[in-house]
Amino acid sequence: MTSILAIDTSSAWCSVALSVGDKAAILKHEAVSSGASQLLLPWIETLLAQADIPLSKLDAIAIGVGPGAFTGVRLGIAVVQGLAIGAQLPVIPVASLDALAMQLVQTSHFKSSKANNFVLAIDARMDEIYWARFEMMDKSSPKRVGQIHLSKPEEINLNDVHFLAGSAIKEYGERLFLGDRVSLNPSSLDKDIGISALGILEAAKVDFSKGKQIAVAHLEPLYIRNKVAMTTEERRAISDHGISSL
Repeated sequence: MTSILAIDTSSAWCSVALSVGDKAAILKHEAVSSGASQLLLPWIETLLAQADIPLSKLDAIAIGVGPGAFTGVRLGIAVVQGLAIGAQLPVIPVASLDALAMQLVQTSHFKSSKANNFVLAIDARMDEIYWARFEMMDKSSPKRVGQIHLSKPEEINLNDVHFLAGSAIKEYGERLFLGDRVSLNPSSLDKDIGISALGILEAAKVDFSKGKQIAVAHLEPLYIRNKVAMTTEERRAISDHGISSL
């Protein structure tokens, strides 16, 4: 029986879940903005005590590695590094959109749509979105097709997509549906779904069963946006051509 602690701080929510054997997972999940650093370790201690299991007896720690809020992702990874080193546990890195996919396919909304494929799109700030395509392998197992993309909302690929979900729908609305893309009706949209440690946990269980856990020394954040600021020289070059850098 597998026991996994799952953590996600890649959004404005602090989220911790624990699964011990065949027992139902337990969860603490709360919108905290910048307060996750004060809550994360006490929450972990609370869940371990509630399940009556010491950290060292777990099989692995799963962590949301992004993409997401830079500070939040770094916080979660730093905490997991400390815990995993101290307890000598392997870790399971989970991409945010992969976790969201696991959550989405378990919702009644998605199940009733009977979609065979879908796109997840979340707000990346700076007038951009993170998005990825998924296919259903069976009734409960989504598989990501290709990489996670960073683009303007208008550049999302919705060709032959049966379902669209994620925070980008609320943030950018019709900008996602410009051009000749197929129009999706409300029953094929989920604008409210957000990442939770339960999604991290479910994705981690699949990865653990496939032996995808790694040593903590190899744990890294998933950066899709590699450049978030320009140098002074780059800003001057743009200004010289009469183009605003903002």
